[in-house]
Amino acid sequence: MSKLANPVPLVNISELLAAYEKLTPDADIPSERVQFGTSGHRGSSLTTSFNQNHILAVVQSVCDYRIKHSITGPLFLGFDTHALSMPAFQTSLEVLAANNIDVMTARNDDYTPTPVISHAILTYNKNREAHFSDGIV
Repeated sequence: MSKLANPVPLVNISELLAAYEKLTPDADIPSERVQFGTSGHRGSSLTTSFNQNHILAVVQSVCDYRIKHSITGPLFLGFDTHALSMPAFQTSLEVLAANNIDVMTARNDDYTPTPVISHAILTYNKNREAHFSDGIV
């Protein structure tokens, strides 16, 4: 016997994706600032706590950090199955391209779990003395 999901907790994916680009965070509102948890930046575009402006700022900060610390190897970029992962991935690619960063991604836009990115970075950096890589998921 099948049972329908309760519609109350379900998210409208179209609204979620539209809010990612449309809503602008207010830095004076703590809940709309970039917030990192144990697994990275978390939030929802519907509450303006995870959006395109956040990703633009975070990825540009990564680019600035790479320059400051002479990180010149490729950046391994991945994404998971969350609804906002693909838009955040695309925004990240735009910022990285604008900063002339060599980016490595999975073929065919496959999902890339964090451990895969970590393994790729460690493998690439093993026995290197320069031209190190890093990554973002």
